[in-house]
Amino acid sequence: MRVVIGSDKTGMELKEYIKNELAENRYEVIDKSEQPSDDFVESTLAVAQDLLKNEDSLGIVFDAYGAGSFMTATKVKGIIAAEVSDERTAFMTREHNNCRLITLGSEITGRILAKNIVKEFLNASYDGGRHQVRVDMLNKMA
Repeated sequence: MRVVIGSDKTGMELKEYIKNELAENRYEVIDKSEQPSDDFVESTLAVAQDLLKNEDSLGIVFDAYGAGSFMTATKVKGIIAAEVSDERTAFMTREHNNCRLITLGSEITGRILAKNIVKEFLNASYDGGRHQVRVDMLNKMA
């Protein structure tokens, strides 16, 4: 699976940790912030734009609290994003909402929690069915 990641300065350390974890688990990692972005808007847009071009990819963006990157991602038409700070939400937002991009706050989630969140997000798959009505509504927005 192809995973696109990005980070501002504050999220860089956590991003690098997760990047290594993903590589160890044989994910194809596309890092849009080899050097930290000056601002979370920049890193989030880079990841979101890549996801729009590569429909089979999932994305993860890191900043201090996850909120700024989340707000940025929701402004991009065609991107369904979630700010995540626990494993269950990561799994369910993918399964029920077809979320393709999650945001993590390095000041909120430690390494182990972040690793578990990413694992749940990447292991989940979209259920479709009754959830598609909601997903269609979300995709028309922004």
